[in-house]
Amino acid sequence: MPRGRYSLHDPHDHTPLADEHFHCAPGPSGWRYVSQRTTPAGDHSGSVDITLDELGRPIRLELHAAGWQVRGAALDGVTWVRTDPTGAHAMEGNVRAHAFTGTSPAFLIATTRLLRLTPSSSATRVRLVAFTDPVLAPRTVDQSWALLKREAHATDNGLLTVDEYQVTALDTGEQHAVHIAGDVVLAAPGIELEDLDSPPSAFD
Repeated sequence: MPRGRYSLHDPHDHTPLADEHFHCAPGPSGWRYVSQRTTPAGDHSGSVDITLDELGRPIRLELHAAGWQVRGAALDGVTWVRTDPTGAHAMEGNVRAHAFTGTSPAFLIATTRLLRLTPSSSATRVRLVAFTDPVLAPRTVDQSWALLKREAHATDNGLLTVDEYQVTALDTGEQHAVHIAGDVVLAAPGIELEDLDSPPSAFD
């Protein structure tokens, strides 16, 4: 069960945004990721709890940020309920999309589990509902994912297989690289892996 800490920053000007303290592991249902976020000053600022089934579909999602809450799952596409900080208003949403995304590294792992790409695969288009910080506002985005290469690196704990993905935003054409080992993001725009207590879990 990997445990560690990601630092999150603005990918354009590198302003520190948060630290995400996480643990994750494969399980009977598929994979689960749980994290707590703190501000650069150390104050609690939110949480992420996502469970995927064995096919990579989100069967449970719960996000908290700035008093807002989102609960969601894959149902008729994806369905969610977003609740305001007062708890007085709950707004339901549904989109014919494949899964969710957001600023947490967990969503990058979730997308790769859903797509199951190989280096010989062609680029695959995916529609996601993104929950944007700081108020978890939903926005539908279309992306293209391609697995460019898969390399094994020697470490103190044996070989570590690292996948390099190219992600393209289909509305702007902007491209960026994402490096993932098992269920841990090694590097991506706005994300740095700062600490890792144990090796990434290997998916079958």
